[in-house]
Amino acid sequence: MGLDLYAKIEPYLDFEEEVYILHKEFLRFVMTNDLNNIIDIGCGQGYFLENLRINKKKYFGIDLSAEQIKVCEAKGLNAKAIPLSDVKEKFDCATAIFDVLNYIPKNDLKQFIKETNLVLNQGTYFIFDVNSYFGFEEIAQGCITIDIEDKFIAIDANFEDEKLQTDITLFEKQENGMFSKEQDSIIQEYHSKDFLTKLLKECGFEIVEIKEFNLHTDEHADKLIFICKKIA
Repeated sequence: MGLDLYAKIEPYLDFEEEVYILHKEFLRFVMTNDLNNIIDIGCGQGYFLENLRINKKKYFGIDLSAEQIKVCEAKGLNAKAIPLSDVKEKFDCATAIFDVLNYIPKNDLKQFIKETNLVLNQGTYFIFDVNSYFGFEEIAQGCITIDIEDKFIAIDANFEDEKLQTDITLFEKQENGMFSKEQDSIIQEYHSKDFLTKLLKECGFEIVEIKEFNLHTDEHADKLIFICKKIA
């Protein structure tokens, strides 16, 4: 689904501020509630794992992109490129940060939430963020090109029928001076607050809080942060 190509271009997308703000919010909850033994689902290149390690928390990261996990391993982080269904350990907190659930199709989301429930101990927390409708329609879609020394990146994102399709093209200079070309697409889906609330309750979670979060504008929330507790 384009995740490995996305991993190659992610360092050039200038998301540092948004990632920092989200990680700060998630880490605040972890520290305030003295949580330990945390699984970060869709850990990417391990930025949140690094925060957990610095704060001496027990952690484990998983991601479906082998390229992302290679970066984690180079940093000496405890992470694997495995699906959630392959995790056999139990944790006291699960996090899914920076749109992870938006990458999961609606038809597969209930199974994902059930699998998250299975890796958590009773009475522990599942914390995640999703894009709001405004976040998809007004913030996420559009076109961007990035021209650097040995790379040219083109991104075209279009939001239609509650799905954001992001087409990525990467031209990369090789040792012989010629350029290689890679193309792939990523699809993210909008999940409404009501839809997620219903699924979470069906899968044994109690919603503790839903926070509206503004990363780009003071007028409209572009993120929702769900704080949930496993009760069944």
